[in-house]
Amino acid sequence: MMIKVSTPIFSCNKSKYCFSSQSTTFVSFKEKRFLGNSVSCNIIKKRDHCIASTPTMDQSQSHTSQAQVAEPFFRSVLANMEKVYLSRNPTASAILELVKSSDSAPICYDHFAFRTFGVDGYGISAMAKFFLDFGYSPREELRFPAKKLKALWFAPPTTLHNSQGSGVDGPLPRIFISELLVDEMSSRAQEIIRKYIKTSRSGNEHAALASALGTLTWEKPIYSDFQELARESEYAAWTLVNGYALNHATISTHRLKSHLKSITSLNQFIEEKGFRLNSEGGVLKVSPDGLLQQSSTVADSTTFSFADGITESVPRSYIEFAERLVLPQYKNIPEKEIEEFHRRDGFEVGNADKIFESTSKEQLTRKAG
Repeated sequence: MMIKVSTPIFSCNKSKYCFSSQSTTFVSFKEKRFLGNSVSCNIIKKRDHCIASTPTMDQSQSHTSQAQVAEPFFRSVLANMEKVYLSRNPTASAILELVKSSDSAPICYDHFAFRTFGVDGYGISAMAKFFLDFGYSPREELRFPAKKLKALWFAPPTTLHNSQGSGVDGPLPRIFISELLVDEMSSRAQEIIRKYIKTSRSGNEHAALASALGTLTWEKPIYSDFQELARESEYAAWTLVNGYALNHATISTHRLKSHLKSITSLNQFIEEKGFRLNSEGGVLKVSPDGLLQQSSTVADSTTFSFADGITESVPRSYIEFAERLVLPQYKNIPEKEIEEFHRRDGFEVGNADKIFESTSKEQLTRKAG
């Protein structure tokens, strides 16, 4: 069927994730369905284009019902991802307990972040599939040329947006997935990464499961390969030994009730308790508009037994903090009436670029010192 379209569309690349753009064209549709919405796709000049269509009332009720049925399973997967994360990151576990004991508000996660290898289907699309299947929506791509990275964040579905619980039982977090642009790496780095990807077989189809179990989908690496990758890209070395494990969880500070709702106060509180914060670009990372403020701890390290029998310390995960300030157009709304949609959404390249450094050797060495 051919119809004329003059609406925002999502351009989807071969990795199956979409980017917003504006277009007026004639398109031929083949329909795809995700939980909570339907997406129509076509191919124009070898590029996929998707249009999010508005479901009928019956469809909306059906999708809501499906979401309610699937919610316990979805949250249990998130809980297992969190469990693996906390088991490898005692700093995060300790800080979460400190905040809980000092503030009466439930802990709300701003976002979960994952790292991937952008090659042979093991990148963003591999981890994104799980979240797309449960109603998440792709939003904005971010590029980090110096690090040879790109990222895409996903917004949670409103049908599963429970605001009553704490942690993974509370409001669903945004999802931030980055990938290493492997084709831009040196030939030797590409060779190492592809060698392990090959041993994974179809592991990319089970990225979320690997994250929830805390296992690699490829063979355990040898130490010399880890070292060689680390010299070129610390991100690559981290991903080689951690795989799809949760890289960091982020506390939404403005949802707290005490003085800790101010990220500046929370940073001071954490440092007074003896924890080191990522100092790259300053402890507090602030977006150009001043409305997104972030900070993070330095990653914990644990011993890792490499395939060649060598046991060495490797960087694991860290915990981040984010305060999203109220948008200018809502500044006159009483504080008690402020909702999350009144606040600054999305991410900022400058902030994220410095947050990535939480697993860097420089920050880890400073922490050890």
